[in-house]
Amino acid sequence: MNMADMFGKLNDFQKKIDEAKEQLRSIEVEAEAGGGMVKVTANGSREIIAIKIDRNIVDPDDTEMLEDLIIAGVNQALKKAEEAGQEKMTELTKGMLPGGLDLGSFGLK
Repeated sequence: MNMADMFGKLNDFQKKIDEAKEQLRSIEVEAEAGGGMVKVTANGSREIIAIKIDRNIVDPDDTEMLEDLIIAGVNQALKKAEEAGQEKMTELTKGMLPGGLDLGSFGLK
């Protein structure tokens, strides 16, 4: 394989990776904390895109509980987003990567 072919294949691979990243943004996962009192939605790119808080738990004298529920919800959503993203990347890159190539080097872990 000559250098031009190699660069062409790398360019094609980069385009596929860019397409895969875009598809990750369309994946949405939701996590709940406190029995559904806090709901957090994240996408496959591990970005928080929504937080819903049950108005009944908002107590100005006890913000610590609300903060804890938000942290728990965000952590669960990010974990689910990472799992969904990894699953999607595995699906999209199956057969494209030479054995042992780590997607982490592309920021897609």
